Amino acid sequence: MTKLGEISRRDFLRIAASSAAGAVLASQAEGESVDQSETKAPNRVWKQGEPYEPIGRRIVFTNWHWIRPGSLGWYDNKGENVTVRGSQGPWDAHFRRIYFPHGIRLVAQPAQRVGPLLKPEKPWESEAGVRLVTVIQDNNRYRAWAAGEYGEYFESNDGINWDRPELGIVDHGGSKKNNLVNMKIDGSGTVFIDPSAPPSERYKFVWNSVISEEQFETIKKKRPGGWDQKAVRKDVGHVYAVSGAVSPDGLNWNLIPEPLVVEHSDTQVTGYYDQRLKKYVIYTRNYMIGPTSTRAEDNFRAWWEMGRRSIGRTESSNFREFPVSTVILEPGPDMPPSDLLYTNAYTTVPGAPDHHLMFPTVWHAAADDSTSVHLASSQDGRVWHFVPGGAVLETSSFGEWDGGCVFASPNLVELPDGAFALPYCGFSVPHKYPRGQWKYGTGYAVWPKGRLVALEAVELGEFSTALLFPPGRKMRINADVRRGGGILVEVTGADGRVLNGRSFDQCVPIIGNHYRTVVAWKSGEDLGHIEGTPIMLHFKLDRARLFGLEFE
Repeated sequence: MTKLGEISRRDFLRIAASSAAGAVLASQAEGESVDQSETKAPNRVWKQGEPYEPIGRRIVFTNWHWIRPGSLGWYDNKGENVTVRGSQGPWDAHFRRIYFPHGIRLVAQPAQRVGPLLKPEKPWESEAGVRLVTVIQDNNRYRAWAAGEYGEYFESNDGINWDRPELGIVDHGGSKKNNLVNMKIDGSGTVFIDPSAPPSERYKFVWNSVISEEQFETIKKKRPGGWDQKAVRKDVGHVYAVSGAVSPDGLNWNLIPEPLVVEHSDTQVTGYYDQRLKKYVIYTRNYMIGPTSTRAEDNFRAWWEMGRRSIGRTESSNFREFPVSTVILEPGPDMPPSDLLYTNAYTTVPGAPDHHLMFPTVWHAAADDSTSVHLASSQDGRVWHFVPGGAVLETSSFGEWDGGCVFASPNLVELPDGAFALPYCGFSVPHKYPRGQWKYGTGYAVWPKGRLVALEAVELGEFSTALLFPPGRKMRINADVRRGGGILVEVTGADGRVLNGRSFDQCVPIIGNHYRTVVAWKSGEDLGHIEGTPIMLHFKLDRARLFGLEFE
């Protein structure tokens, strides 16, 4: 049997399904395949698990969700399955060429910097700078809201050059010729579009707020699960809460009278409507802190001094009431004990709303009072992991406009040239430096060609996707292949058999740098499946980085 390490790169580009390190679940005789286009679609009832179905038309590998873990099998001299769990029955023949993903890793890619995007030029704008708290890509427009005593609204055709449209809503200095909305935009807030809402509430806004102790006592009686005693900060005279507002257009806002939840979320709050859960989700500032001894006296400082800033999550089917959030991402043991998760910057991959991302800002409190932005990923918005690769954005050199500290904001948007861009606020001084001297501005962390995370094979690597319903009949690939390497793709059906003409040895090798290139086989570009039936994709990579797939 040929070992993987003995396969030359020339062979890699020439051989396919006959390789000893071949495709998953493919166990037909040499050259045998099935043409599903001439076969009646099987009448299957799919239960929990695969096949998966993406909500959008993209798959970006930010975690292992779309990739099969493989399955172990032991066979005797007769070729019969003797694995502990016994025979696979009618599936056994397709598991004989067992395959594990190997030779691949995920690496977050560092961003490039663009900015500052805006400079103060209006009387209502702070001389310190303009800070965009949310950028949304709404059809063919880019829309943004800026923090300040007066809420500001901006529009752009390209996401880079921003206009201040005259809205005619707020009177400032005797004139309504300005870009002000009818509500203060708090710097901790986030605007999001709710696809499930009636037109009057299509836009929603969540932010960190403060309420009176009298309001707090009223809410404690009405909503037993909607408050946390840690919200009370007697040292500063605040009761912290998360508040909400709704709008038909993102310009004319209606404040929800009572806070959504009363808890100590004293910085960035983000929210969205989850299309799978059919619920609203809010991410908050929470704390990594353990339970107090029952013998201890009540003391505010008991949790405040020991708690590590972390990220919390709460969900509700009613946008007016949420339970107290629970911690879903905290500073891990791989971080210094003084590093803290300051903000969350929740977003999704453009064109793929089921790909959940965060860009947490890490505050390096004991080092130099700087910050850095990292990338975290989740398959469901509940369980989160940091993507390997380190920080995607660092504080610039001191003296630069963003040389004090940086904080990421929603949302990750796609620019006209295909780049992914994430807004961030850069400050001229460190985070806890006297703030009367600061200057700030909004920039972009940019990933050209949308190359956010690389699924990388330094040498030879292979993997297979979960069984999935492709949202299209053609597949484009975003990849970069080093000299002498290549990528091959094979397509199988639910039964594990290679679809007609879609084997590795029929694939047109992908060599060089490719952005949205259609994957093709000698027989054509179509994936070859019956419409409405799932497929599995198998990849061979040699010195290649795969950044994503797009279907059409």
